[in-house]
Amino acid sequence: MQANRPEFARLFPQNAKIERLATGFQFTEGPLWLAEEQHLIFSDIPANKIYKLTPDGQITIFREPSNNSNGLTRDRQGRLVACEHLSRRVTRTEKEGQITILADTFQDKKLNSPNDVVVKSDGSIYFTDPPYGIESEQQEQPCQGVYKISPDRAEIVLVADDFLTPNGLAFSPDEKTLYIDDSERKLIRAFDVKADGTLANSRIFHDMKTNKPGLPDGMKVDVEGHIYCTGGGGVWVFDAKGNCLGTIVTPEVPANCAWGDEDFQSLYITAQTSVYKVRTNIPGIAV
Repeated sequence: MQANRPEFARLFPQNAKIERLATGFQFTEGPLWLAEEQHLIFSDIPANKIYKLTPDGQITIFREPSNNSNGLTRDRQGRLVACEHLSRRVTRTEKEGQITILADTFQDKKLNSPNDVVVKSDGSIYFTDPPYGIESEQQEQPCQGVYKISPDRAEIVLVADDFLTPNGLAFSPDEKTLYIDDSERKLIRAFDVKADGTLANSRIFHDMKTNKPGLPDGMKVDVEGHIYCTGGGGVWVFDAKGNCLGTIVTPEVPANCAWGDEDFQSLYITAQTSVYKVRTNIPGIAV
């Protein structure tokens, strides 16, 4: 743990340490805690698999092939929502197991490579679409966008089009603010969320430039509004004003994180070949 401000210590138990739970993967991403089953699932993108990690440390395959899935979340009915690089789409897994395509085109052009996804309380689904999973000549969209799928799936709206590489995204607890990483620019940006779900008042929330390896990538928020964002050197922790309170230093470059355990006071971190965990004092926003 590396504190920048005194209030950082309040967020973690005394002598909190990061624990490596599993290793030996190719590139871990998209962690998601399944509360009913009390286990974690996560993507290994190049391995084309989603794994399951149980509290006793057992690893099994949850899905293969995964279409090189990246970000994972659940909708308000508890159904798995996945961003798939290979198929360039966002999908939902129904309770019976069949796959529903939520988005694979916009204005009759293929999406780039959907990366990460978050669901608003009204059922709207927001996802980022950088070109990480495709070659440059494969890109059909004129921008690297952020999109919103309406709750009834009747409409897909481009809500931001001026990103270089949009990546992780997360809502504030009151859902009035949406934080989105612009990875290659090493920025976290913040937007006001309007009543119709579109975005306004774009601003830089924090500039995460550092000489340490890593980019702003995955991001989660706790119930008090602290933002936890993977970046150079570990997981950076911010207050709602954009002040960096400190860093959870990780042995490998982190890519994403997720709240888990029965009390949602564990932050699971996917980092290159491994999955890590650290306990927190403040619960995360449950998915």
